[in-house]
Amino acid sequence: MQYDHILIRYGEMALKGKNIKQFIIRLQENIQDKLRDFSNIKVKRTQGRMFILLNGHDPEPIINKCKNIFGIQSLSLAIKVKNDPEKIKEASLYALKKGKNVKTFKVSVKRINKDFPIPSQEMNQVLGKHLLTNTEGISVDVHEPDLEIKVEIRLEAAYITSSVVQGLGGLPVGTSGKSLLLLSGGIDSPVAGYLAMKRGVHIEAIHFHSPPFTSERAKQKVLDLAQQLTKYGKSINVHIVPFTKLQQEIFREMPNEYAMTIMRRMMMRISERVCHSQEILSMTTGENLGQVASQTMESMNTINEVTNYPIIRPLIAMDKTEIIKISREIGTYETSILPYEDCCTIFVPKSPKTKPKREKANLFEARTDFTDSLEEAVNGIETIKITAKTNQCAYEDLF
Repeated sequence: MQYDHILIRYGEMALKGKNIKQFIIRLQENIQDKLRDFSNIKVKRTQGRMFILLNGHDPEPIINKCKNIFGIQSLSLAIKVKNDPEKIKEASLYALKKGKNVKTFKVSVKRINKDFPIPSQEMNQVLGKHLLTNTEGISVDVHEPDLEIKVEIRLEAAYITSSVVQGLGGLPVGTSGKSLLLLSGGIDSPVAGYLAMKRGVHIEAIHFHSPPFTSERAKQKVLDLAQQLTKYGKSINVHIVPFTKLQQEIFREMPNEYAMTIMRRMMMRISERVCHSQEILSMTTGENLGQVASQTMESMNTINEVTNYPIIRPLIAMDKTEIIKISREIGTYETSILPYEDCCTIFVPKSPKTKPKREKANLFEARTDFTDSLEEAVNGIETIKITAKTNQCAYEDLF
């Protein structure tokens, strides 16, 4: 006898009512995609649960993969046996003896299959007695046991588990549409992408690159951040915008205090074009209210004017310490702090306007025709597909 399955529990997905099937199917697909390098692994679903058939594989690397899949609330190693009281006894004893430093235990039986002849409470007593009889120096503690043995008696079989590994929760990536992440290379935007993915969003990314003022290392830093985010989802298309000419024109022609606002408006216009071409329905940013001049309420109101696309701002009300904490937890922090500057930090006005007005932004933009430079930037976009399978990038042209 051995642990031969991993039992997967859903979180808020269970509350999706009539739509739950599409969420479960997508979660199953995401799990299969993450485990594609493990031969003979099978992912099956039953009412209210999903199971991974290990087929002899070491469960640890598989569990580690599954811990990073959104939509999984928790998972447990499980033993599958027939709905036979003797088989369940045998498996429960195996689970107890496999526990480390166990002095106390508790048995919790959940009888989903009402045709099983022994009620849950009575089955708790049957198993408890069997375990006490066949072990020494171990007692029952129903309040704070060292080990809780859970038995789910389902229609097709019984599953015995004795430990719980927490998952990320959230919704399966791909169930909430696509969003274009404005990925700068700093701490905030990768965290925003991660949190959007947690709500089921499949992200693509856009990065504004201004060589020679920003280096190839700065570009690679962004690709590395995208690579780290694929750990929690699928492949990510990163759209690299050649922004030098347009950015120089903005800072040459616009009043110094409004240059940052106008630059952000141009970024939104270009991002909207990419959204339209890729059938993306929203943008996601790492903006945090009041953190910098372009992230005041007035700045965001003026910048938002140029697009009708919804803008998702997962970090809007967070403290910086909260953002850094998540950044460390998801593994992007060390890359984000590498000293390679992006286009937003190299052309910083001395006194950027913190309360820019829409009317003035429109007035200043009307004085200069940015059409040619904007079109040149759009037409020069390079799309790099970052996959979760390898550290290599597959290149393709978008326009």
